[in-house]
Amino acid sequence: MTSDDFARPGRTRSLQTHTALSPEQVETVLALLDEAARTDGQQAVSEQGRLQLRGGERAGVTHLLLYLTREGREGSEGSEGKNDELVGYAQLEDTDPVEPPAAELVVHPSHRGQGHGRALGSALLAASGKRLRVWAHGGHSAARHLAQVLGLTLFRELRQMRRPLAGLELPDPVLPEGVTVRAFVPGQDDAAWLALNAAAFAHHPEQGALTQRDLDDRKAESWFDPEGFFLAEREGGLVGFHWTKVHRAEGLGEVYVLGVSPQAQGGGLGKSLTTIGLRHLAGQGLPTAMLYVDADNKAAVAVYERLGFLTHETDLMYRTET
Repeated sequence: MTSDDFARPGRTRSLQTHTALSPEQVETVLALLDEAARTDGQQAVSEQGRLQLRGGERAGVTHLLLYLTREGREGSEGSEGKNDELVGYAQLEDTDPVEPPAAELVVHPSHRGQGHGRALGSALLAASGKRLRVWAHGGHSAARHLAQVLGLTLFRELRQMRRPLAGLELPDPVLPEGVTVRAFVPGQDDAAWLALNAAAFAHHPEQGALTQRDLDDRKAESWFDPEGFFLAEREGGLVGFHWTKVHRAEGLGEVYVLGVSPQAQGGGLGKSLTTIGLRHLAGQGLPTAMLYVDADNKAAVAVYERLGFLTHETDLMYRTET
């Protein structure tokens, strides 16, 4: 999420709205995201948003592409002219039956300060019927300014926490009676894991809504490793899991998703699964571990702090007044 103020003289904006992007459009958007990430230090669009760029139409997902077009030439729906330049991208997801649609947006670093962020934000407000939630990854001052301009208020704070893995010393995990841990088996465990994930994250609007398509998208990614996806079982049923992720280029191991069945909470299973996953990541030779946690989940924050995690950066979500 970025902020800017005025359009460049001699060029006009052209906003296109799509329910699916062509391979060429996907490539152009991903190049914009990569350039912005190099400048900002983190991705402006989440992993889920980047996955939703590819693979055709998805229910409830809309893509907004903002072009600069030379005067005297207009961009057409689905067809960009040679003089059209992609300067901004936004994604709107309207899949939550209760919460307002959620959005992410970015403006190319070389085109900031020209009103494009405000144009995208205004388009998102119009498309959502002025019921909108917007992520600002990193919580930069420009994003806070844009949120204010659009009349949005701070709603949610998501912390990224990190700790060193070098010299990791954690007590041996003590599993609750009757619980065993094994690796995820693709295809065999999909349905059971999706059901457990939905139950463990029934309160979480993004994670708890994952579908088979979402899982398949992640299994197709180069980072996916079932040996780092730990399942806890009791009497043949899943009661918890710790899915780890390796960001090899950044030298980071992630506590990607950690969940415990509501019926198995409070017995120390979550802490044991965390320890198992951290030991696995340390064994990969990674120097640092990271995770995301909502700031208002004080119990989880306290657990991670006791495990040596400290806040590294913060993502903020803004929303319209309800």
